[in-house]
Amino acid sequence: MSLIGEERKGIILEQLNSEGQVKTFDLVKKLGVSSETIRRYLEELELENRLKRVYGGAVKINLIGEEPSYLKREVLHAEEKRMIGKAAAALVEDNDVIFIDDGTTPLAMIEFLMNKNNLTVLTISIPALHQLIEYKNKELFNGDIYLIGGKVNTRHSRVTGSIAEKIVELFHADKAFISIDGMVLGKGITAFDAERGQLISKMMDNSRQSIVMSDGSKMGLTQLYRIAEWRDIDTVISNVGMPKDWAKLLEQYGVDWMVAK
Repeated sequence: MSLIGEERKGIILEQLNSEGQVKTFDLVKKLGVSSETIRRYLEELELENRLKRVYGGAVKINLIGEEPSYLKREVLHAEEKRMIGKAAAALVEDNDVIFIDDGTTPLAMIEFLMNKNNLTVLTISIPALHQLIEYKNKELFNGDIYLIGGKVNTRHSRVTGSIAEKIVELFHADKAFISIDGMVLGKGITAFDAERGQLISKMMDNSRQSIVMSDGSKMGLTQLYRIAEWRDIDTVISNVGMPKDWAKLLEQYGVDWMVAK
């Protein structure tokens, strides 16, 4: 494969990350090569497990397929999540009221909240509750803790359901820190589980700022339930930069993109 060929494959992958799919016809025009050449690139990328070919093009591989259990999620991209968690905690100010959802990425921010004063943390995450209780008992956390009540999902160690939604509506937070299962330019942010997605939407509605925390593996993926559109989001914190072709729309909606380091 020539250097120009590798560059073209890179362009294909960039578009895949941005849109979740590519079409052979569009790539022929964009790259100025034949459809046979595009098919060869797609075949090579499929052999490398970088995409899945479909009729007329290719789509991004969803390696998970369904939402993994909490224990499996905890070890996925652990170092990236810790960096994102540290960057997210830097946005928290003394006296803030914050929602933290059940994702393992928001969970990673808790250890960096220890020097904040008079926080109020609202969460649906049972592991987050345990961690906050531990820090509180050791006098490492200065603030109040609220567990949002409702139906307990034992596989994912979280609380969801209509009761939890009603409780969320009782609170008004400064910031909501949320995790996602997919984000695509034209479809916003999405979740595997509709019940969880609806609850996260309520958290965002009842917060002054909505902050999405996601590693790069979620880019270009679309899951079952749309949590929110880009206009509903204030900040994205990721370990990777914003795709180039996302800049115009995100700037239009005033979305800030932070790269955690």
